Amino acid sequence: MSSGIEETKTEGQVQHNEKLDHSEVLTNKDLMHEAIEGENQEHQMGVWEAAKTHPKACIWAFIFCFTIVMESFDMFLNTNFVALTYYKQRFGVSTGPKEWSIPTRWQSALFQSGQCGAFLGVFAAGPITNRFGYRWTTIFALIMMNATIFISFFSTSLGMMVAGQLLEGIPWGFFIANSPAYASEVVPLSLRGATTATLQMSWSIGGIIVAGASYAYNNRMDQWSWRVPTALQWLFPTPLMILVFLAPESPWWLIRRGRKAEALRSIERLGDKGDKSQKTLAMIERTVELEAEMGGAPSLLDLFKGTDLRRTLIITGMYASQNFAGNLIANQATYFFEQAGISTDKAFQLNLINSCLQFVANALSWPLTAWFGRRTIYLWGTAINVAFLFILAICGSVHQTHATSYAQACLGVIISFVYAGAMGPITYTIIAETSAVRLRALSTGVGRAAYYVAEIPMIFLASQMLNQTGWNLAGKCGYVWGCTAIVCWILAYFFLPELKGRSYREIDILFNRKVPAREFKTTHIDVTENE
Repeated sequence: MSSGIEETKTEGQVQHNEKLDHSEVLTNKDLMHEAIEGENQEHQMGVWEAAKTHPKACIWAFIFCFTIVMESFDMFLNTNFVALTYYKQRFGVSTGPKEWSIPTRWQSALFQSGQCGAFLGVFAAGPITNRFGYRWTTIFALIMMNATIFISFFSTSLGMMVAGQLLEGIPWGFFIANSPAYASEVVPLSLRGATTATLQMSWSIGGIIVAGASYAYNNRMDQWSWRVPTALQWLFPTPLMILVFLAPESPWWLIRRGRKAEALRSIERLGDKGDKSQKTLAMIERTVELEAEMGGAPSLLDLFKGTDLRRTLIITGMYASQNFAGNLIANQATYFFEQAGISTDKAFQLNLINSCLQFVANALSWPLTAWFGRRTIYLWGTAINVAFLFILAICGSVHQTHATSYAQACLGVIISFVYAGAMGPITYTIIAETSAVRLRALSTGVGRAAYYVAEIPMIFLASQMLNQTGWNLAGKCGYVWGCTAIVCWILAYFFLPELKGRSYREIDILFNRKVPAREFKTTHIDVTENE
């Protein structure tokens, strides 16, 4: 074959192939032709055709995205625990006749400690992934997750629970940094939106399991009301470790490490066969070499230099914005329902319904990403939630009756549904596509770190707004989240580019040319350009 890097029969030939320089693809006409053909075949492939020809790639992408179910599970677990009757009696303070509440400072600590651990994890994930790859880094994090669950399960005080959450958060950081990056690299261009959107679906799956377990154990008046749901976390790490071990490594990572023969095998395992696999490999090499010419070995400092600074700001801004458009209402749904005036038992029922509806919304996001652009989905989704947040605030401001309590609860469900179908999943797609390939492991980590930097104070604010020992605002918190969502919409309108249907080479060129965000969609990039 003209590419000169197909599977060979002897060890010496494989070693020779792996030592080939990426720059050959830019100087060899035959290789450049294959790279162009590889990119053209990606552009021409529709969503359904890509799904039929690359089912294994979709499965492996989903498996990596499914690791985020553990962060979701634990996050929702703690927000449900503060609403459990026995949990409040054992660890809380009395707020009235037969009423108890977890103090705001401890409630905030429980919600924030895991995020603090994840903040450390995302920074560690980038360098470790660059060195060892997505598979082994994720396996290491799963082993760590198995070990840290013991602390939470055997906790006997709020302090121990906070410590357990802090340590559990570290592997969360690895999962959320690696999952969108891996998913975006193993599937064809037309499937990037749908596969990265499954991150939000995994989040919802975790919420459904927690909601069901919490509802089932809500009326138990002993320690097992919270220990059994905690133990359910052990369901995930070991099976996922086996599946991740069997998964192919990202061919993009393998090419960056100079392991071409392995990259070709990985491409073939993901769905491309024969000439297609050679063309895909040439396309990857071309993009990797073009990025290498723009900068040397990837480092954290590169994220804040030149055009990569703009990309980093978009990624960090998109991640941080997840905390400002009503998402925290979804994350604290059970407690929000209680504060809106719904009984404890009904609140847990509503939370289960809410989690199932979020799953439905996630599924609906798949065709949305195929039909509409990333920018369009984010702007319209945010605008719709702004309207509902202010309606929620108005309901919380009028004279409170049984009807207004249920109106606030229903609006909370609607806000969660819109978020789970629009801003939530599309954010993961945007951050995976925006970063340069050579900096992807680092940029997704730093982006998620920005999410935690924004989330930690916002969790405290959300707890303060809802808690009976705080401001006790209930639905009136919609005024705050509505205003912050407006700010997110304005910033996205001016600075969020449209990346749907663009190859990573085209995205690199658009950023390198400093094309304004609102002109990304209409700017033409020729398939032969290497700028």
